[in-house]
Amino acid sequence: MHVRRVVPNLRTEDPEACGAFYARLGLTPAMDLGWITTLTGTGTGTGTGTGGGTAPAQLSLMTEDLTGPVVPDLSIEVDDVDTAYEELRAAGAELLFPVRDEEWGVRRFFVRDPDGRVVNVLGHR
Repeated sequence: MHVRRVVPNLRTEDPEACGAFYARLGLTPAMDLGWITTLTGTGTGTGTGTGGGTAPAQLSLMTEDLTGPVVPDLSIEVDDVDTAYEELRAAGAELLFPVRDEEWGVRRFFVRDPDGRVVNVLGHR
């Protein structure tokens, strides 16, 4: 299993104000579904992706999670969601949201890390 990206998710009551703030730091909207806006940098980033390239910096602003029980603290995109789910389930991790396919094109689940953070593990279909 390979990680494709890790994106911090910030809960906000005012996505427009937050978006304007982060725009001053060079982040622009790459996706806006109303309840979540993902901002990206204009550069290529400094980390090396699994495909040998680099990925731009990303940050998501969320007012809620449309189908999940809470706003996750971060999202980790993997190449095999089902393997990640089974591995964490077998290890006894606290699964908060079962694997499901979402209408916006991702397969995902929520899991709590040992310090209590909620992780949205996803892959694009």
